[in-house]
This record gives sequence, structure tokens and C-alpha cells, in this order.
Amino acid sequence: MIWLLIAIVSYLIGSIPSGYLVARTQGIDIRQHGSKNIGATNVLRVMGQKWGYLVFFCDSIKGFLAVKLGLLIAAHSLLSPVLGGVIAAISCILGHNYTIWLGFKGGKGIATSGGVVLALFPISLISWVALVWVVVFYLGRYVSLASISAAVALPFAVLLTVAKTGADFWTLFGFSVFIAGMAIWRHQSNIVRLMNGTESRFGKK
Repeated sequence: MIWLLIAIVSYLIGSIPSGYLVARTQGIDIRQHGSKNIGATNVLRVMGQKWGYLVFFCDSIKGFLAVKLGLLIAAHSLLSPVLGGVIAAISCILGHNYTIWLGFKGGKGIATSGGVVLALFPISLISWVALVWVVVFYLGRYVSLASISAAVALPFAVLLTVAKTGADFWTLFGFSVFIAGMAIWRHQSNIVRLMNGTESRFGKK
């Protein structure tokens, strides 16, 4: 019952459509512009850096707060905090990607995934994943490729930095594989455009 409570609360937190709501404050339906995605990257391209970074922060903080709440509820119930955090993380990401408020159509989950990773993992692991994102982005100027690369790097970072003892390691490793798979799944159209050479570079129309 506790796991279900964590899942439902975290899904609802993740389902808050930050990009849609921010754009609406300026009279814009972001689903009708650019890539038609409600995520931070599309908001940034359509509305500018100020609004894009605001959406990125809102989407990230959703993931961070959901995981911290999941950890707290599980610990208070004398259950595994790590499992509670992972259930919260997955539910929050699914809420963002498939929000109930917009017909189960949401963003691609990168900013929200960043928030949950920040809440779940040590800073040493986060630094390696962030470095992958920065290097790939500055080499190609593709936000999508950098995001996919960072997500795929996460399971390897877990293998290298998390102690391989007990159930917590396998819970975290399984979660990192989920993150990588979800990032690839949600970026299918971007992958096709990357292969065709038609993907938009950051800073260029």
C-alpha cells in the first residue's frame, strides 16, 4: 500500500505540465509551436532562454522533490528508502512523459530525470554523467544527442561508482537502465533526424 501511495503521489507531481503552463502565461500553446513538445528545449527555442530555463528548473525540481518525498515516506514506514526513491523516480518520469492533464502526452523526461538522478545518486556519479552531456553537446551542439548520451552513460556510471553490495545496487542499476531505455524511446524521432542529418542544432533555426 505504501509503494502504491508513493507511485500515485509521484506520478501526480510529475504530471504537472510545467512547459505548457509557463507558455500559457504568455498566451502561447506550446503544443502548436516548434517541435510541439512541452519540454524545456522546445520552450527555449520558441520563447527564449528565460522561459526555457524556467521550465527546465520546474521540471527538474518535480523529479527532485518526488524522490525526496518517496525516500521520506519509505523510511518513515520502515521500508527500503532506496526502493521508495526509485519507485517515486519512475512514477514521476512517467507522469511527466505521459501527463494525465494533456491526454497522456508530455515531454521527453530529460529535465525530470536530471532531478531524480540528483536526488538519488552521489555527486561523484552525477559529475561523470554531466561531463558526458557537456562534452557531447559542445562537440555537436545537439541537445537530443547529449541527453541520450548522458542517459546511456548512467548505467555505466552506476557500475563504476556504486558499491556492488546488497539489493540497493541492483535497484539503482535497474533504475539506471530504465532511464537509458526511456530516453532512447522518447527520442526516436530525434534519432531518425540525427541519422538523416536534419536534427536542429542548438542556437540555429
